[in-house]
Amino acid sequence: MDKLLIKNVHIIDPSQSLNCISDIMIEDGIISKLGKNLTVDCKTIDGSGLYAAPGLVDMHVHLRDPGFTDKEDIMTGCKSAAAGGVTSLLAMPNTKPAVDTPETVKYILDKAKNADARVYVVGAITKGLKSEEMTDIPALKEAGIIALSDDGRPVVNTKFMAEAMQLADELGLTVTAHCEDLFLADGGKINEGKVSKLLGIKGIPAAAEDTGTAREIAIAAAYGTAIHICHVSTATSVALVRDAKARGVRVTAETCPHYFTFTENELLKHDADFRMNPPLRTETDRQAIIDGLLDGTLDAISTDHAPHTPEEKADFEKSPNGSIGMETSFSASYTALVSTGIMSLEKLIKLMSTTPAEILGINAGSLTVGSPADIMLFDSNEEWVVDENKLHGKSKNTPFKGKTLKSRVKYTICGGRIVYTAE
Repeated sequence: MDKLLIKNVHIIDPSQSLNCISDIMIEDGIISKLGKNLTVDCKTIDGSGLYAAPGLVDMHVHLRDPGFTDKEDIMTGCKSAAAGGVTSLLAMPNTKPAVDTPETVKYILDKAKNADARVYVVGAITKGLKSEEMTDIPALKEAGIIALSDDGRPVVNTKFMAEAMQLADELGLTVTAHCEDLFLADGGKINEGKVSKLLGIKGIPAAAEDTGTAREIAIAAAYGTAIHICHVSTATSVALVRDAKARGVRVTAETCPHYFTFTENELLKHDADFRMNPPLRTETDRQAIIDGLLDGTLDAISTDHAPHTPEEKADFEKSPNGSIGMETSFSASYTALVSTGIMSLEKLIKLMSTTPAEILGINAGSLTVGSPADIMLFDSNEEWVVDENKLHGKSKNTPFKGKTLKSRVKYTICGGRIVYTAE
């Protein structure tokens, strides 16, 4: 029997309102006992001075595999996840081929079996993400998907989106929506506003996201179905979700660390690592995102981890959108929200682990006895400077490069196996 004992660690577990010093006993990949003064002859981690929390659950990850493995692949993406305390991740379907057949689902799940994090798969709603023909959703469910999305693009055909949301409810799947009106976005590069005018670069209006958010909420309200809104970046989208929840609509929503840390002013540096979609917005939007996290409007913090090669990111205007984020997500969130006194540590763990697991319906986000031993150990007092050349994924396109972050992941345990130890 494989055993691992963590001694004298400060447990933070929102799923059972735990905030105490304890030992954690792990046997055969399962948490078998919590308590003080546990003694077992086995490998032991001294958790003195460290916190233990349920491993993070990242609801929004692009592993780029199959098809774009020069940027990332399943194994390297999971190494990056482990280094950030992420033990479960949801892999988006905009690969090549897209995740629109059972064969591609099987490829991902088979390859992920020995990875350093648990990989859950999102199936495409439409074939090739083209909004022209629906996929065989029951067949994708049979192959192992747990969610549906055309992420990277919205489902332009509203009828397809409504049918997918209704079918997902029947099959026990989560629908996650990239909210964007492509006609309003019209090929823009950054947020439409003062910075886009200063730089002379075509902008994406906030209305492009907001109309997409409003549409998905309207469908959910009309049909009584659930919807999860991805990477919220605008004050109006926060308000739309808040209003919908007050009316009893079954809507949940996520945002990302870059949206509550940075604003469009970063684009004045002409650094393509600050270009993502949706784009960085205004200070008003940034504050609204924080308010949404605090009052429960926004349920989760994800990363939208989107690796690109240095060559692709070299040209500011021609670069593809996206930044990596799994390795920095917890520390960046802790720095912006907890160390500033805006949010409690318990609330942050709930946003990054417990609630995402509940939304996805997966066995994660908890340190209860009998749960999988997916655990993040971190030092809340340690500061570190993000060196993009020392990160564990293939790509280096992080907007947090050179930033001093507070709180550092020291160990990540997935299924009872130590998959990351800080150097």
